[in-house]
Formats: sequence, C-alpha cells, structure tokens
Amino acid sequence: MSFEPDSSRAPTPRVIQCLGTPLTVTDHPGALALCLQLSRTAAPSAVEFCNTQIVTLRRSDPNYRTVSEAFDHFIPDSSPLLWLLNARGAGLRDRVYGPAFFNYALRHSPIGFTHYLLGGSDECGIALRNKYLQLNPDLRLVGSFHGRCDTSGVLGQDDRSILDEIQRLKPDFIWVGLGTPKQQCWIARVKPLLQNGLLLSVGQAFDVNAGLRSDAPVWMQRMGLTWLYRLASEPRRLAGRYLRHNSAFLFYLVWDFLRGQVYKP
Repeated sequence: MSFEPDSSRAPTPRVIQCLGTPLTVTDHPGALALCLQLSRTAAPSAVEFCNTQIVTLRRSDPNYRTVSEAFDHFIPDSSPLLWLLNARGAGLRDRVYGPAFFNYALRHSPIGFTHYLLGGSDECGIALRNKYLQLNPDLRLVGSFHGRCDTSGVLGQDDRSILDEIQRLKPDFIWVGLGTPKQQCWIARVKPLLQNGLLLSVGQAFDVNAGLRSDAPVWMQRMGLTWLYRLASEPRRLAGRYLRHNSAFLFYLVWDFLRGQVYKP
C-alpha cells in the first residue's frame, strides 16, 4: 500500500519541553508526513525516537547531550513520556514506538522515496527486504549495511565505503539500528557530511520486524512495561541498564516536579 505525500498534512508540530527534552507531539500518520517532508528538504535532518533512557542520558551525560543536539525532533517512543505529554494537554492516543513506526513507514512509503538500512545482521536484512517488498511492491530499498559499530560511531573498516555509498545514493530515509548510544554517535558524526536525507534512530526495529526478536505484548506496551518484558528476555544484558536509567528517570521526574520544572527547558 502506498499514497502520494501531502505536504499540507505536515504542519509545524507542537513541541513540549519535558524533563529537559523537547518532545514533538505527533502520531504515526503525522510523524510519517513530517518525515516525508524532512527527507526532501535541502539539508539533512535527524529524528530520535525518544524513550526514558534518552531523556535520562541527556540529563546525566554531557557528552551524550552534545551528541543528541544533532537531532531535529525527539518523538516520544515510550508510554511514560506519552503520559507526561498528555498531562500537559497533548491529547495523544498512543506513542510513536520506533519498531512500530518503521513498520508503518515502510508499508506506506510513497512511490519514489528511497530507503537505506544500516544495522542488524545479514539474515535480518534479507528478512526485512523480503517482508516489505511483498507488503509494498513500490518500496525502494536502495542499499544496506549489516554489521557492527563501535562506541564512537565508526563502522570499522567499512566506515568510509558506507559513507561514500550513502553520499552517492542520496537516500531519502536512512534507518539506523545500531543500538543506543552507538547509533546516535554515528548519526551525529555523519549528518554534517550529507547533502540531504533523513536519519532515523530506531534501535531494535530491524530485529523485531524481521522476526528475530520478540516484542512485548500490546497490553504490556500500553501499560509502559515494555522494559520489563525486555528485561525478562535478556536479564544479563539489560538489568544494569534498566536499573540505572529507570531509577535516574524517576529521580529527575520527582526532582523536577517538586521544583515545578517538569515542563521547563
């Protein structure tokens, strides 16, 4: 399924400052309209699908905050952020969850828009290509790189050749699924080197949509328990991260609430 992009559907979205991060108030159709518009502007843009970990890192890690300044929009990806926005009158029915938006965008990508996938395994890339070309025969996947990235946002010995390929292909959408904070570091480093296109930080979206990693049931997602499902699935890898960042998020929330600054920059 595809539809022609309509620039009138992408007015300047409302932004609400929440715990120090400017969150873009939108839903899936609005986010896609915004991304289509950004992908065809005269300069590169970047979108972060923002969860509580991102908000916390922007508060607690000066280096990460500097990296995150490369992003033009922070779209709320987690239920706690959705609840905070709705408490401010956003009126959103659902979050724009990175893996769900990736699925939505590729299924509904209009004719003529091009996509590049960066991250995941070769197996993942094959599964994604087969799945989405079947769901949307008009989809144009013009290139991909499936490999690892270091903590500074460098793709090993392939880094220069991948950048050359992206500069040559000039894809409209560059989907980056390298994991936080590697994917953000890569985007911040590469964005100034591009002439155009939209970089999107989507984390585990590739593995989830390729069927290589299970995602939380819908009821858990709506209750803000995706982190609990993932923790139960990968306790060794995620226990320390969730303990650290979830605790910090609650601290910042309570601290800002007591000072009346939850919605201030």
